[in-house]
Amino acid sequence: MNLTEFLRHVDAGLPVRAGTPAAAFQSRRAVEVQRLTAELNTGYRTPEEIRALMERITGRAVPESFGLFPPFTTDFGANIHLGEHVFVNSGCRFQDQGGIWIGDRCFIGHDVVMATLDHSLAVADRATTHPAPIRLGSDVWVGAKVVITSGVSIGDGAVIAAGAVVTRGVPPCTIVGGVPAKVIRRLTDEEAGAAVGK
Repeated sequence: MNLTEFLRHVDAGLPVRAGTPAAAFQSRRAVEVQRLTAELNTGYRTPEEIRALMERITGRAVPESFGLFPPFTTDFGANIHLGEHVFVNSGCRFQDQGGIWIGDRCFIGHDVVMATLDHSLAVADRATTHPAPIRLGSDVWVGAKVVITSGVSIGDGAVIAAGAVVTRGVPPCTIVGGVPAKVIRRLTDEEAGAAVGK
């Protein structure tokens, strides 16, 4: 199995079972990306060097406007999609096999975890993983130490309070927080600004 075939498999939401070609490819990719993230996280890197390494990690062009403060880790890398003017703060972990899409002008706080895989509940099948994408619209602010689980979509302009665990979709221009995350309030029209086309 190659990368294109693997991405087609997980984008269809198909499980990855131990002993299959998909699982073998996923394991090989994990070893490769560990090498790349070790290079990213060892010593000082200029913004240009960080972007170049992120292009090797994701396998695609990274906008010049992208910013990241290492350390950063991922166990796949090739299913991360970054918009313009995205900033990722230090200590973030992206488990992106199921796909992570981050819209334009998103801010990702310290130590954020995005996890696109779930394991089967049945003990006999626990090694099987089930991919589902995480999608952030434009202008999303994710606070420090947030966890976003598989299958979650976050609307444009939303704010995720620090420490939240997001297990379901978040409407646009909404502040959520808590474990599990719940709506705290909607942004005012003035706060929402450009996110609502003003």
